Amino acid sequence: MNNLLDFTLEELKAWMKENGESAFRGQQILSWIYKGVKEFDDMKNIPKPLVHKLKENFFVGMPKIIEVYKSNIDGTEKFLLGFTDGNLIESVLMRYKHGNSICISTQVGCAMGCKFCASTIEGKVRNLTTGEILSQIMVVQDYINERISNIVLMGSGEPLDNYNNVIKFLEIVSAEYGLNIGQRHITLSTCGIVPKIYELADKELSITVAISLHAFSDDKRKEIMPIANRYSIEEILEACRYYISKTNRRITFEYALVKDVNDGREDAKALGKLLKGMLCHVNLIPVNEIKENTYKRSSKKAIEDFSEILKNHGIEVTTRREMGSDINAACGQLRRSYINTQEIEGRVKW
Repeated sequence: MNNLLDFTLEELKAWMKENGESAFRGQQILSWIYKGVKEFDDMKNIPKPLVHKLKENFFVGMPKIIEVYKSNIDGTEKFLLGFTDGNLIESVLMRYKHGNSICISTQVGCAMGCKFCASTIEGKVRNLTTGEILSQIMVVQDYINERISNIVLMGSGEPLDNYNNVIKFLEIVSAEYGLNIGQRHITLSTCGIVPKIYELADKELSITVAISLHAFSDDKRKEIMPIANRYSIEEILEACRYYISKTNRRITFEYALVKDVNDGREDAKALGKLLKGMLCHVNLIPVNEIKENTYKRSSKKAIEDFSEILKNHGIEVTTRREMGSDINAACGQLRRSYINTQEIEGRVKW
């Protein structure tokens, strides 16, 4: 059985032709699905023989909503979603004046090992398929009965470690026949898998790429992110320059501020010198404290000083507003908490 959400329009048209159907039926079927119709019997302009054929070959794979937590502070909603194989992922809905944004996962777990992130503690379980990535948006839209207009691939997993499925997702989610969310409203966050940044650049997409940098030197970055043992900062910056040259899109550098690790004035000066003159901006992120490490959040003054120093180097800076702090909205926290509770109580995961 095939998950229809894994299919592009061209792929579904090709399937129709191969199976004795008119290609335009693919357009009709996807039109129903992305309008929210998930049952083949409810697709009124599809002939009964084709409906039967669809039932024999396809399903519309939607995750089950296991838990929903809503912040009393800012209305952020965190969704714990379950797939039929028992695996769990998280998606986070954030409400802004400019529209609804969703942070979605691309893998179950993560192999990158970043020390400040809960989603990577037990490693990567598996990649999500294109349809599983897409279905997170669809199930949340159905739940809130509102349109989602902005997407951030910044949940569990490294998107460029699941490159082919993510690229296909970007095609479908931005297509008129799909969810029709413009690529300029999509941000992909990566820890910096250099060869894949070059491949992504050659696609000449209009998405925003955010690089998880978190340090100005390779030695300091290696303390925080194991990927730094594979690709140097200079290699990452060179790939970013290539991306900018191919797309004319500004790069975002994410910088998680950790008290007494990478938040000093000298760190800020060195980072400012490193990035000066590049088409970029820096997003400062007060680190989320998790029990598995000793990292502490930087003080408000340290964050303000860091930001001011970067601005003095001519670099545009924002400080991420913490969303859903009362519901464990950071990557991986809810999934780990839920699994641990189930194991303690001797129950199945869901």
